[in-house]
Amino acid sequence: MRYAIYFTPDAGHPLVRAAEEWLGRSAFARAVEPTDVGGFSPQARACLIASAVRYGFHGTLKAPFRLAETRSEADLVEAVDAFCRDTPPIAPVALKVSDLDGFFALTPAGPAEDLNALAATVVRRFEPFRAPLTAEDIARRRPERLSPREREFLENWGYPYIFDAFRFHMTLSDRLEGETALAVHRALAGQFEALLAHPVAFDRLAIFVEPDPGAPFICLHQAPLAGTGG
Repeated sequence: MRYAIYFTPDAGHPLVRAAEEWLGRSAFARAVEPTDVGGFSPQARACLIASAVRYGFHGTLKAPFRLAETRSEADLVEAVDAFCRDTPPIAPVALKVSDLDGFFALTPAGPAEDLNALAATVVRRFEPFRAPLTAEDIARRRPERLSPREREFLENWGYPYIFDAFRFHMTLSDRLEGETALAVHRALAGQFEALLAHPVAFDRLAIFVEPDPGAPFICLHQAPLAGTGG
């Protein structure tokens, strides 16, 4: 079983509903009616979004990890609640549909220093909950393809894309090429453009859980960022 600390808006947010419609699955364990989106039927989308579907609509703050032997799920929930009680929400962030090295995601439309700082704080604060990676875990990350700095992050923190290598994103597709990529980009622009006209409130954290290896991640718990900053 693995856990992750993610950002996702509340379950009723229009952005969540639009993402669930595109992905055909809800991380909030509710049924999603199959529907065509942007000219893609559910069947046509299936091979284009498989990885995004499994992880659910989210932005990674602390990547999936197994719990340290001395920690429990209840400990993690309690710690996230305590962190959120003391941490103020950051300013809303404008998002856009982006092509990130071949896959599509929602990313910040401009500088996002507060979001980057929040992510770095979450990585550090919850590191004591993470069990060390196994040699097999590291190998699956293809460390030979990582920069020396990213490999250092992987070995020391369990994930290569943190701190100065962090890029916030909410994944919406697998890696795509050619005309398929262009068509998916058009479909996503149509699905999300109106919803992205206003910045998104970053006012909560979520714990997602992978109940069994390879199983879809589900939202276990959300907590509002309720600190006053004073």
